[in-house]
Amino acid sequence: MTAFMRTLRRKPARRIAAVGAVAAAALLLSACGGDDMSGMDHGSSGDSSATATAKAGAKAGNFNDADVTFAQMMIPHHEQALEMAKLADGRASDAEVKDIAKKIEQAQDPEIKTMKGWLESWNKPTAAESMPGMDHGGMDMGDGMMSDKDMDELKAMKGKEFDKMFAQMMIEHHNGAITMAKDEQKNGKNADAVKMAGDIVEGQSAEVKQLQSIVDRL
Repeated sequence: MTAFMRTLRRKPARRIAAVGAVAAAALLLSACGGDDMSGMDHGSSGDSSATATAKAGAKAGNFNDADVTFAQMMIPHHEQALEMAKLADGRASDAEVKDIAKKIEQAQDPEIKTMKGWLESWNKPTAAESMPGMDHGGMDMGDGMMSDKDMDELKAMKGKEFDKMFAQMMIEHHNGAITMAKDEQKNGKNADAVKMAGDIVEGQSAEVKQLQSIVDRL
C-alpha cells in the first residue's frame, strides 16, 4: 500500500511537469509565429539595403521577360555611357560636350541604381547570361556598345579630337539605347520599366540631335 500511495503521489507531479512543458512550448511557438508575421528581421537590424530593395519591389509590381532583359542589358549600357562621360573631364574642350557629359552622368547613374533594385526585387541576376553573338567586352549586337579598342582610342584623345570622337561615339551609343528602350515599350509589362524606357527614348533622342549638331560644327 505504501508503494502504491507513493506512485499516486508522483503521477500528479509528473502531469503538472508535462503540462508546464507543453504550455512553454506553445508560448515559444506563438512568439516565433508572431515574430514572423510581424516581419521581424532575423538578420541584421540595420540592413538598409534590404529595406530599399523591398520598397523597390513593392513599387515594381508585375514583370515579364522583356522587363528583365531590358534592365539586365541597359545596366551595362548605361555604365559604359558613364565611363565615356567621365572621360570628358580633363579631355574635352568644347563647353557643349562638357555639358552633355554632365547630363549623362546625372541621368543615367540613378537609373542604374533603380534597375538594379528592380532585378533584386524580382530575384533576377543583375547581369544577363552570355548569348550567341554577344561580346560584352564590346557588345556587338546592334546596341551601340563600344569595343575596348574604341574606348582606348577615346581615352587617347584630347581637345577638339576628343570632342568630335566623343560626340560620334555617343550618338551610336544613344541610338542603341533608344532601340532597346523602344523594344521595352512594345513588349514590357512592368509600368515603371516601360516609363523609364519612354524617358530614355525622349531624353536620348534629344541628345542625339544635339550631339549631331556638335559633330557638324567641329
